[in-house]
Amino acid sequence: MTLFIFLGFCAQLIDGCLGMAYGVFLTTFLIAHGVPLVTASAGIHFAEVFTTFASGVSHWKFKNIDGHMFQKLVIPGIFGGVVGAVVLSVVDGETIKPFVSVYLLMLGIRILLKIKKNPHFKNTIEHLIPLGAAGGFFDAVGGGGWGPIVASTLIAKGNTPSKVIGTVNAAEFFVVLAQSAAFIMLIGLGNWQIVAGLVIGGVLAAPLAAYLCTRINQKGLMFLVGILIVLTNAYALWHCFII
Repeated sequence: MTLFIFLGFCAQLIDGCLGMAYGVFLTTFLIAHGVPLVTASAGIHFAEVFTTFASGVSHWKFKNIDGHMFQKLVIPGIFGGVVGAVVLSVVDGETIKPFVSVYLLMLGIRILLKIKKNPHFKNTIEHLIPLGAAGGFFDAVGGGGWGPIVASTLIAKGNTPSKVIGTVNAAEFFVVLAQSAAFIMLIGLGNWQIVAGLVIGGVLAAPLAAYLCTRINQKGLMFLVGILIVLTNAYALWHCFII
């Protein structure tokens, strides 16, 4: 239990501060220890019901949420997440991962290149409906993807990093709630010890992560997001094609 509390704390600290990596971090660890992808994804998403609620409240307290962006993302994200859960119950999600990793790797490079151009941050609500649907779908299918796909796309478009991260984290609560309900109905939920540990650790980390998100310089935050996206997806592609 202690190990999973620690992992949940670390995963939420990264996710709440940078807007991504909770699912990717934990899915990688659980699969490495022999947990099937569909079981790992179901457990992680159930734990996220609690951690994303705590994260959303914390980001709201620190004024990191854009209301218009939030409204545009929630419903499409729920729809995409439920469809993804249904697909994952009958199709191997591993076949999709390399294509998502290529997309995210390009986004990470784009984010890093934008920093050199001294970006002027703005908040836009264009094309959020298809983005939310895609983020919800790939999040369910791949065990993580809502933050990397939605947050990195919006940051790459020039939106204020802290607002994007806070809004994406808050919207994620409703997405994972729908996904978890779908997973439980389709395949059930096992290993409550793992889920409980992830919940405890994640809830403890949420306020600290939201606070750190407000304290980091926006260009610095953009740089950290870009580096995280490039490294995690370069590793994912190497793992797919080399190993």
